[in-house]
Amino acid sequence: MSVQREQIESIVAEVLKTLSATAPLTSPAIETGDWGVFEQLEQAVAAATAAYQQINTIALREKVVGIMRQAARDNARRLAEMAVEETGMGRIEDKVKKNLLVADRTPGPDFLSPSAISGDTGLTLVENAPWGVIASVTPSTNPAATVINNAISMISGGNSVVFAPHPAAKWVTQEAIRILNRAIHAGTGINNLLVCVREPSIEVAQRLFTQEGINLLVVTGGEAVVEAARKTTNKRLMAAGAGNPPVVVDETADISRAAESIYTGASFDNNIVCADEKEIIVVEQVADEFKRALSACGAVEISPEQADTIARKVLIDYPGPACRPNPKWVGRDAAEIAAAGGFSVPESCRLLFVDVGRDVDNVFARLEQMMPLLPVLRADTFDEALEWALILERGLLHTAGLHSRNIDHMDAMAKKINSSLFVKNGPHLAGLGAGGEGWTSMTISTPTGEGVTNARTFVRLRRCTLVGSFRIV
Repeated sequence: MSVQREQIESIVAEVLKTLSATAPLTSPAIETGDWGVFEQLEQAVAAATAAYQQINTIALREKVVGIMRQAARDNARRLAEMAVEETGMGRIEDKVKKNLLVADRTPGPDFLSPSAISGDTGLTLVENAPWGVIASVTPSTNPAATVINNAISMISGGNSVVFAPHPAAKWVTQEAIRILNRAIHAGTGINNLLVCVREPSIEVAQRLFTQEGINLLVVTGGEAVVEAARKTTNKRLMAAGAGNPPVVVDETADISRAAESIYTGASFDNNIVCADEKEIIVVEQVADEFKRALSACGAVEISPEQADTIARKVLIDYPGPACRPNPKWVGRDAAEIAAAGGFSVPESCRLLFVDVGRDVDNVFARLEQMMPLLPVLRADTFDEALEWALILERGLLHTAGLHSRNIDHMDAMAKKINSSLFVKNGPHLAGLGAGGEGWTSMTISTPTGEGVTNARTFVRLRRCTLVGSFRIV
């Protein structure tokens, strides 16, 4: 399938070259492009600059967002299938749910409202102004969902977007952009609110960090790409980086509910959502009961020896301090990972777990491996469990969870963990609006502090002040 797509891309490129050579264009940088996919970065930025200037009313933005929501719903399954086929990560049904979640629960222009300050000396109006053209670096883990989510949020604020797809997910990312652009054009006549270049690369992404005409940079990805952006960009940066979310189960928890929540969250899309539970810390008093409950949900316990064999297959430079996940194993099914360890589990198995006792340095605990294999650690007390959670979260301040009926424990962990998302008595996905209250986002901006992003994240606050009498009281 990939060969066929490459051939199609090659044919399209040749046709575009022919058209460029034979047809006079008044503005080639703006008028060429394959529904938002451009050959050159400068063309893409020019097209996006022209496009955002056309959505200068709230009513038009509302119309565009409504169109994108419907287009995303209509293509949720197709984009999910493309993402799994291209990247090999995750599960189609879970990606369908993700695409529908962001289509339905990403806030639109209605999330924005002006404010006014009135006093004896006059009136000041505070408005939400667009940045203009935003650059969005997107990951391979949630490619279509991130495009849909960011497109709704950023266009709601009156912006256009230049996407920099992860090269491993370029086909599905570009198709998501095409789908949304076609729908917007059909409904409004506007094109190129969402653009990208045909051949994404590290070099193209780095050029975006300093590209003229782009006013805001939004990076969704791992620690390396976030650090690179922080070092090189000369623009306002919003960064959504990695996490290693711990979940604590104390002795007062509803054990069956805790097990079901963790199973649902940690197994979702094979654990590639950055907020998913990555390690489980259980108070010793209820550890055996919890393991039985987790197994009853469908998870399969493996031995430490089996986990070590798997680690040697799915991690690079293991054992050792520099070991890291092998990208080709990220987001793979539990059955595939088990097979790599030389044993089998039912194809229906969505989650593996291994009891590592008090080994806080266990590789599956300290690494964000993004695979459906979680360590279960046994802490003597809640205080020790919280101490371990802080160690394993590594100060990333991303996500953490707690299953407890003890209000004092909830209060203590909420204050000490200091994460952007803190979820109590539910799957971590609830913190993203999936089964919990609040809006959803695939860009959780922790390193730069914006949190779960929405339309309000992507606007500039501007003041307009009238001096003098303009009051009715």
